[in-house]
Amino acid sequence: MSTTAAPRKTPVRAAIASFMGSAVEYYDFFLFGSAAALIFPVIFFPSGDEAALVMSFATFGFAYIARPFGAVILGHFGDRIGRQKVLMFTLLLMGISTFIIGCLPTFEQIGWFAPILLVLCRLLQGLSAAGEQAGASSLTLEHAPDDRRAFFTSWTLTGTQGGQILAALIFIPVVALPDEIKFSWGWRVPFWLSAVVVIVAYFIRRSLHETPEFEAAKASGTIARMPLIPLLRDHWRDVIRVICCAFIAAVSTVFGNLALAYGKEVGLAESLTLWLVVVANIFALGTQPLFGRLADRIGRKPVFIYGALSSAALMPFYMLSMSSGNTPLIFILAIATFSFGYAAANSVWPAFYGEMFSTRVRFSGMAIGTQLGFLMAGFAPSIVAALGGVSQGGWVVISIFTAVISLIAAASALTARETRQVPTNELGMRSERTTTAV
Repeated sequence: MSTTAAPRKTPVRAAIASFMGSAVEYYDFFLFGSAAALIFPVIFFPSGDEAALVMSFATFGFAYIARPFGAVILGHFGDRIGRQKVLMFTLLLMGISTFIIGCLPTFEQIGWFAPILLVLCRLLQGLSAAGEQAGASSLTLEHAPDDRRAFFTSWTLTGTQGGQILAALIFIPVVALPDEIKFSWGWRVPFWLSAVVVIVAYFIRRSLHETPEFEAAKASGTIARMPLIPLLRDHWRDVIRVICCAFIAAVSTVFGNLALAYGKEVGLAESLTLWLVVVANIFALGTQPLFGRLADRIGRKPVFIYGALSSAALMPFYMLSMSSGNTPLIFILAIATFSFGYAAANSVWPAFYGEMFSTRVRFSGMAIGTQLGFLMAGFAPSIVAALGGVSQGGWVVISIFTAVISLIAAASALTARETRQVPTNELGMRSERTTTAV
């Protein structure tokens, strides 16, 4: 008999590592989204008109095309060799690709090769992001005590708020620069600074050991050789359910990216629209763990559904307020929509989705399901912009779009099993046909 001690659950360390990893990923992602709205139409495309804005938003969406492919690949290795190793890879890939974006030549220098190179870097960002949240959520969930899984996994998504806050704070002085500086080298600095954030997160994450649940599955020989097979055989309903629920992520891109362009159209200063994102995300740093704790008390489904429906209800008022000229009102509605509405669904989905799957396919199931659903989030800005959502009166288009995707997510969540009281080692087992490796 082996005398090797069983791995210890370290939920706090896992939550910190997941928070930092998500912060890096979404610092880089939000940075790209902000630049796609305010910088890239001018420097990476032949004109600064609305067509350039639509093309720029499309580059933002290209990452979401790469994500499903990355989900299959990274999900496979995450369920085969472990969560921690894959998470180290995703962290470095995101940091390197973001740094390179800051070094790219512009359209004026190399023509259409400039947006082509931008898209290639964006695809690498997408491959990285495909595994980050699913891996971090799986790792944190499997380290957490049974009765606090939603709370600890909520820190994975709270890290996205930290990353968005940092990106916005760094981008605010950039948009205030004179145009000749802003569009030459000023916009590059935030992308170069991503290297610093990556180094910090790397040293935090590398010391975290693999989860006890994964190690137990490995020791018992139940690790699947091809996780995709048992996933699609036993959990295909859960994958479809996660895809539809993950549409809710489009609320974040509408709020954090599309609203920047709409606010600029109706006369808001660029710095003010960025401050809206900062303040709303600061409040979400506090509300998301609270929503996680609430989900541990009353269940994942009611908290998630509340978040989806409140996003649909509040978005029209937030968008309308941008034309009012009443700055305090705009901030109040931004906080209400994002921090007290969408944040509920955002905080609880790592536990809600992850608990649908067993340990042997959890990484793959979460990665593939979320990344297919996130396609809606990735192309939301370009779709809504093409439909006139960033022109005068575009609040109607934005509000209808938000309502449709929120209702789809809420309806899908209604069909899920409540897993609040299911022990971690029994999660997803109701769907499993066999416990032998496949």
